[in-house]
Amino acid sequence: MAKLLPSSPDVSAVEETEPRVIGVDSDDADDMLSALSSTTARKLLTELHDEPDSPSSLADRLDTSLQNVQYHLGKLEAASLVEVVDTVYSEKGREMKVYAPSNRPLVVFAGREQDSTGLQTALKRLLGGFGILGFTSLFVQYLLSDGAWFSFGAPAGGGDAGSAATAESVQMAADTTATATAAGLPPGLLFFLGGALVLTLAFAVWYARR
Repeated sequence: MAKLLPSSPDVSAVEETEPRVIGVDSDDADDMLSALSSTTARKLLTELHDEPDSPSSLADRLDTSLQNVQYHLGKLEAASLVEVVDTVYSEKGREMKVYAPSNRPLVVFAGREQDSTGLQTALKRLLGGFGILGFTSLFVQYLLSDGAWFSFGAPAGGGDAGSAATAESVQMAADTTATATAAGLPPGLLFFLGGALVLTLAFAVWYARR
């Protein structure tokens, strides 16, 4: 089966990784719950997480009709739970869409509508922080594996979380790192685990104080 070129360049890859926050009483939530109310739809979504595929192949994998698969894919796509990621040729030369789960993290939010914007912004910053932490951890692993051992200073405090909460987070991160060191984990992973703990606790403190 020969692949076609994508119908358009993927210029929204960065944008689509941003978290999608929907209110529990919104129309988007209604669409999502309606799409997932069927057992077949949930099985389809599970299969697509295992491997993106075309409707006809999904019908074979689920042992159901093509019409049934197309119906539920339409509802899942309308709810932004799946998306078309490619186009391929069938054995008869017919174009077929290839579906995959949406790559945007989904958060169902129960609260005031005006609070959802702030939560979405905070989640984007948190995910961005984890991305930076991942790259930094790789750099630390590279340096330390080459023998360039050095000590780290205390991390900069997060003003939003408060100095006391930050100090406690740093201490917990240090305890986690010490425990992981005893277990013989790589230095880059230790750095990531400690940083992830600090980021998560800082986010939790910020959210609790809103």
